[in-house]
Amino acid sequence: MSETSTATSTRKAVRLEATNHEGSLLGKNVSPAKFEAGKDSGFAFADILFAIDLSNEIVLGDAFPDWRGNLYDIAMVPDLSTLVEWKPGLDSVIGDYWLKDGSPVPICPRNLVKRLVARLTEHGYTATVAVEIEATLFEESVQEARGKGYRDLTPLGGSTGATYHLARSSDWVDYMEAVVARLDQVGIPWEAWTDEAAPGQTELNLAPTDPVRLADGWARTRQVMREVAFEQGHTVSFMAKPTAGFGQGAHINISLQRDGVNEYFAEDGPSELMRHSVGGLLATMAGATSVVMPQITSYRRLVDLTGPPTTVSWGVNNKTAAVRAITGHPKYSRLEYRLPGSDVNPYLALAAVLAGVLAGVEGRIEPPAEVTDMAWCLPEDCGVERIPDTMSKAGAALAADPLLRTYLGDEFVDFWVASRRWEWMEFHTKGGDPNASLSEWESTRYFELP
Repeated sequence: MSETSTATSTRKAVRLEATNHEGSLLGKNVSPAKFEAGKDSGFAFADILFAIDLSNEIVLGDAFPDWRGNLYDIAMVPDLSTLVEWKPGLDSVIGDYWLKDGSPVPICPRNLVKRLVARLTEHGYTATVAVEIEATLFEESVQEARGKGYRDLTPLGGSTGATYHLARSSDWVDYMEAVVARLDQVGIPWEAWTDEAAPGQTELNLAPTDPVRLADGWARTRQVMREVAFEQGHTVSFMAKPTAGFGQGAHINISLQRDGVNEYFAEDGPSELMRHSVGGLLATMAGATSVVMPQITSYRRLVDLTGPPTTVSWGVNNKTAAVRAITGHPKYSRLEYRLPGSDVNPYLALAAVLAGVLAGVEGRIEPPAEVTDMAWCLPEDCGVERIPDTMSKAGAALAADPLLRTYLGDEFVDFWVASRRWEWMEFHTKGGDPNASLSEWESTRYFELP
């Protein structure tokens, strides 16, 4: 992705792209002349884009100081290294938000990742990250899905679901082949796709790269998957639980390098740097849950024995733990952070992981004993805490976490906690049903967005 990649484009418009805090890809289309005039200085966006929820309601009670004043514009500054020809006549570019004094907006998700990457660089480390994106596909068009209230939809590919199963019908295969062809066209490296555990569910793996580039590619991949679904008359959802059945996650893999050498590798197991990284990730996990499980429905995934982690735990090659350490290989040694739901904001998910790793590295935090058995269904007195299982508990943990306040900043933490309190209040006052396996309010709010 580069500016030169569009040299032969017959550009008619440029789409400016960036996420809000919910992870939705927002933006607007500008004319070629407008883009040329503003590509260095930025484009005006109302800062209220960070203060509206998924129903376009203005969130009250947040703590971002500027919103108590004039509600002025902020500048979306495009990162020209992300400029691509999205389709004939339309280019797209990702950017981040800056205040009028030239400083980064402290709650801008992309700026948050860039700041933490820079802090790692101060220690001589570079981070390599990858993500496994899960999504569920339905036969119906989005108009048909809306007409049915997002209920009783038909899984694309049939009513069976089996991990790695190749006996998928051609409609499901055609969709995924079109998705990866589009990723190739716009320069998003991918590694694999496969059937997943639930009917209609797929997993798509993006290739390892640096955190900002991965987050850009992750956000755009969701857009690609939606656009291909629209074109083929189908629907795709990134809800943490689009039905009352299986949930879906977004596992993040991370390793740290110094001078090109994987510092997580050691001959006899986790290196000291990997241990400290695990220590930081576990020390911040309760608070980070609020960020990586952002919506009401996110918490419906947390059921023992169904796949997602339910305890603040780690283990070598232990897929029942929240952090899985893959060791023993000089290139592939890494940590798999298994907590995020598929509904997470890609930038904020990576910021939470980088914050935990930095906390562990800078504080030389030793992890607790690894879990060498199943990490689900552990007894209460075993010394392993449960992951917060509600939005309220996770928000309280984040508000009280001094490490995450250090690395994510007070402004972001206070803003985020206030936004989650707002989301909880919307659910409980506008039709959400905590006793339902999946309430209609959740389907309406989360099925299409983020």
